[in-house]
This record gives sequence, C-alpha cells and structure tokens, in this order.
Amino acid sequence: MIQYEVALQQFELFTLILMRIASFIFVAPFFNTANVPARTKIGLSFFITVIVYSINSDMTYTYSGVIGYAVLVLQEVVVGLILGAAASFCVQIIMFAGKIIDMETGLAMAQIMDPTTNIQVGILGNFYYYILLLLLIVSGMYRYLISAIVETYNVIPIGGVTFSASIYTEVIGFMSDYFVIGFRIAFPVFAAMLMLNAILAILARIAPQMNMFVVGMQLKIFVGIFVVLFTVVMMPAVSTFIEDEIKTLLAALVRGMSP
Repeated sequence: MIQYEVALQQFELFTLILMRIASFIFVAPFFNTANVPARTKIGLSFFITVIVYSINSDMTYTYSGVIGYAVLVLQEVVVGLILGAAASFCVQIIMFAGKIIDMETGLAMAQIMDPTTNIQVGILGNFYYYILLLLLIVSGMYRYLISAIVETYNVIPIGGVTFSASIYTEVIGFMSDYFVIGFRIAFPVFAAMLMLNAILAILARIAPQMNMFVVGMQLKIFVGIFVVLFTVVMMPAVSTFIEDEIKTLLAALVRGMSP
C-alpha cells in the first residue's frame, strides 16, 4: 500500500510537470507551426518532462481531493500557455510589420496560404517572417525557450503560482510596444511610399492627362520591392531586438507569476 501511494504521488508530479511543458511547446514559436507533427511535439514534451522530473523529483505540493488536483493541472497549463503565447506574440511582430508593408506597396490583396499557420498571409509579411525565423534559429532561440520553461520550476514551483497585477501591466506595455516596433520595422517602406505619393500628387497637378492611378500602382510595387531588398540587411538587428523583447517579456511574466 505504501509503495502504491508513493508511485501515485510520483505519477501525479510527473503529470503536473508534463502539463506545463506540453502547453508551452504547443504554443511557443518554432514548435507551434502546423508542419511540426503532433507526435514530435508530444515526444519532445515527454522527454523534457523526464529530464525535469529526474532533476526535481523532490518537489512537493499539496491539494485536497480531485478538485484540488484539477486546479493544480489548470494552473500548470495556464503558466505554459501564457509563457508560450508571449513568445509567439513577440515573433508575430514581424507579421504586423509585413501587413503594413503589403498595404503600402499595394500587395495587400495578393494573399497566399501559409501551410505552417493555415492562415492567409501577405507576400512580403511571409518573406520577413521566414527570414526572422531563420535568424532566430541560427541564434539558438529555440534552445533558450526550452531552457526558459525548464528554469521556471526554480522560480514558480508546482502549486505556487500567483497571478499578480504586474502581469496585466506587462501585457499592456507589450501591446503598445507591439505596434511601435512593427511600425519601426515598416518605416523605411512607409517613408518611401509617402514620398512617392507626394511626387505623384505633384505630377497629377502638372500633367492631369496622365492616369496616376495606373502609373502609381506599378511604381508603388517597384519602389516597395526595391526598398525591401535594400533594407533587408537590417533583419539581423531586428532579430536581435525581437530576441531581447522575448527574453524581457518572459522574465517579467515569470516574476509576475512567482510567489
């Protein structure tokens, strides 16, 4: 009977660890795309859980009844979802910038189906997105995300999650930075389109017989693609900035959920 109780406690501990890690893996960048098989996500979550369990097998927690254990499971799932979603939203900044660029260059209607996210995305937004993902992979960001969720057990013990008001403050601050950072990335194209519109407006007054609508559409696409190719060298700096944003936001959220 004693051995059965000990085995049951260890299984419950293993399940709680698995809930936080699995929920994080399923929504975090690099792992949440549709082209990553579900078996791969489950297997990765399981093996990371085995490692965490072998290191922190002496973790203690208390609960009363089935309802209490269900509450612990929900808390672990929420912690993983919050951290994974925060990292994913930071990466999605580049998609927001791409949408601005697509609208300014007249390519907003040229949508393509992205098989990794199963949504309609713009051409230039998808171009920026995959360049950013490649740069983040080269920088080892996926290793940081895995190590970050493992390290949370040293700060947020099982059953010791507290949701303070600082989480709300950090989320609101990040949402404001989301739009500012996205617009900064798209600013070169936006500025070029603004100058082009001013030039077309002057030409329309000088030569009203010219069809500026037809000429403008072609010029916007040409100038937009030229500026994108000219400013793509800034992507390593953008990748570093977004990487720092991910680390800052995750650290703030972990502090907000720590007891």
